[in-house]
Amino acid sequence: MKLRALAHARTGDKGNTSNIALIAYDAADFEHLAAHVTAERVREHFRGIVTGGVTRYALPKIGALNFVLTGALGGGVTRSLALDAHGKGLGSALLDLDIPDRPGTGGAPLR
Repeated sequence: MKLRALAHARTGDKGNTSNIALIAYDAADFEHLAAHVTAERVREHFRGIVTGGVTRYALPKIGALNFVLTGALGGGVTRSLALDAHGKGLGSALLDLDIPDRPGTGGAPLR
């Protein structure tokens, strides 16, 4: 299943660093997200885009994961020649990540 079936994303940036918040639609899905959306998987998903590290912060009380992607914006907004210098598209790109189906759903749409 695509990550977008269980969560939505918000992005921010500072310099050459992108910040992606991944927020579960349903808090009951947080553990599934936490188990399958690791810093390593996010780093691999953005291979060729992120030149630095990826750090994950878990925020279970609000059903969210926050990822800090260092070296993700081609030098930063004022230096990058990228069309999406702020990295707003990175949130949508993360939601395209494939994760295992939630137990008991068989991949059926949740909404």
